[in-house]
Amino acid sequence: MKIITLTLLVILSCFAETAMAQTELMPWGNIRGIRVNGQLMEFETSLRVGGKEMTRATGKERQRPKYERKNGGQVVTTAIGQLDFMETVRDGGTGSAAVMVEVTAKEVTEDGIYFCVTLPGKWYGKAVLQADGLPAKAITAGIAGTAGKIGFRAAGRSLTIHLSKPSAFRIQQNKNGNFELYLPIHEGRLEKGGTASLSLTLLTSGTADTSLVHVTIETANEGRAFDGFGGNFRLQNAATDPQVIDYCLQNMRLAWGRVEMPWRFWQVKKTGNPLDSAHAGKLHPQVQRAMEMAQRLGKMGMPVILSAWSPPAWAVIGEPRFAPTPEGVWGNPLDTASMEAIYRSIGDYIQFVKEHYGVEIAMFSFNESDLGINIRQTGEEHAAFIKGMGAHLQQRGLSTKLLLGDNSDANSYQFIYPAMNDAAALPYIGAVSFHSWRGWDERTLQKWADAAAKLRLPLLVAEGSIDAQAWGYPQVFLEETYAREEINLYTRLLNICQPASILQWQLTADYSVMAGGGIFGDRSPLRPTQRFWNLKQLSSAPAGLKALKVTSDKEDVTIAALGDHQKGQYVIHLVNNGATRKTIIEGLPRNVRSLKVIVTDKTRNMQEEKPATVKNGRAELELGATTYTTLMAE
Repeated sequence: MKIITLTLLVILSCFAETAMAQTELMPWGNIRGIRVNGQLMEFETSLRVGGKEMTRATGKERQRPKYERKNGGQVVTTAIGQLDFMETVRDGGTGSAAVMVEVTAKEVTEDGIYFCVTLPGKWYGKAVLQADGLPAKAITAGIAGTAGKIGFRAAGRSLTIHLSKPSAFRIQQNKNGNFELYLPIHEGRLEKGGTASLSLTLLTSGTADTSLVHVTIETANEGRAFDGFGGNFRLQNAATDPQVIDYCLQNMRLAWGRVEMPWRFWQVKKTGNPLDSAHAGKLHPQVQRAMEMAQRLGKMGMPVILSAWSPPAWAVIGEPRFAPTPEGVWGNPLDTASMEAIYRSIGDYIQFVKEHYGVEIAMFSFNESDLGINIRQTGEEHAAFIKGMGAHLQQRGLSTKLLLGDNSDANSYQFIYPAMNDAAALPYIGAVSFHSWRGWDERTLQKWADAAAKLRLPLLVAEGSIDAQAWGYPQVFLEETYAREEINLYTRLLNICQPASILQWQLTADYSVMAGGGIFGDRSPLRPTQRFWNLKQLSSAPAGLKALKVTSDKEDVTIAALGDHQKGQYVIHLVNNGATRKTIIEGLPRNVRSLKVIVTDKTRNMQEEKPATVKNGRAELELGATTYTTLMAE
């Protein structure tokens, strides 16, 4: 059988820079550029398989990749159909990185395999193409040829590809107006066990944006209150959860907590009486641990959300599912013939927690029922459940309310509309809730802010983070890029949505903000990561400050502000996603004379820097490259 070794070498450099490059390799295998001194030189690579339309490509939540740091490089292993890929990326000095990819066919395939470089129209829309054997010309779709060197020159950016040997290439333009360069790794038949090869070098250069940043704040324009940061405490790892929970609760101010109701272990049979077993001390260990977790959070003074993931078999239609069907359908609908038993079972749990653990559950929800993790509802069924469950709890004298939504992400906002428009459901709703895994555009996030404003209820981001699949490649939690993108999203959520709390998924060993201690197999000493320090910094603001209107004139400087005009307390969060630049903040109250400056980045953990002086409501400071900075004034 013919075996061809695939070696893909990618070296990127930026002129006139002396700092080590930072290649931004996503855990699914796409390089989206290189940072030099904090400035991202954007482009995106991907591995693509198929015919003319290239319907299969590496991308977020498209495959089940693995990611790790190994032998000085970043390694991604993934698969597209019957092709296995292994990609290794190593930073190689000033503006450079090396990438090796090996592709192996698990079965015979005749699909084309390509290395694709996508050039953003923002920078390369009017680029000039220079390739061996072709005169320089403006980049357009349809250009094709054979070359050993392909270059793109544009104002502020350049990208050159050096191939180890002349190769065919072609250029297409996608629906977003971006140009795509296709380089074949293999075309035609590839036998089972066969591999294919391509090696190349990429050279990029560009000008960093170090222009002045202007921030304007309106301290008298107060919005909804931010109670503070929160956390999820769904217990799943008995050996490693306790140490993470202890560290987070002892070292971070938390305003909200969310725990699991292990419903399928609480009442296994419909005819059973779970209260009798509970009173007899026969709680399932998982139920007992969950109740004790709720008790611990309650004793710390935070409101507790109770969410059910997995139902008992009697409460749903069909065999309970914990994974999607081949058609992609998740979860099971509730059995409408058992609704009274369902209300009673959940009510019994909440009552027992109150009476025996001293915790009045603030809110109840089914986790992500819009999707079916693991109970699936329509918007109309969700509204009906809120009415039925809410009335049942009220009749029992329990103050617990229902979360409206608790959606799997922000995109499915229409799920909450039936209950929003049902006057009979409104008295039982305690807060509006969604999870932040997807749907980050401002228009979508504003839908949730508007819903909370319309109902005059708090908005909760009950699960906060950025990649639901990251549990499958947990070493990504240690990456600076992941930490920055997570806090960048939270800053945007504070500014756009004005939530009462963002609850981290999770503050346990699952999706851990800690490293070591046996977590994900890391036997080194337990220690906080950059993500932990970001969250601690976010949580350090005084409780109850209100959202303030604030704007930044730079897209890559994300900002949110909180304050209390009467108390004279103000907090400003800034995430600089680019190079070091000077920043001017205007609109501060005249009686503010100084701002405490706290910075977290790859090397600093909530480090207090020199205070920023405020004169006549105006402050100047320098934002370091790729930093998270919090300013505090009293």
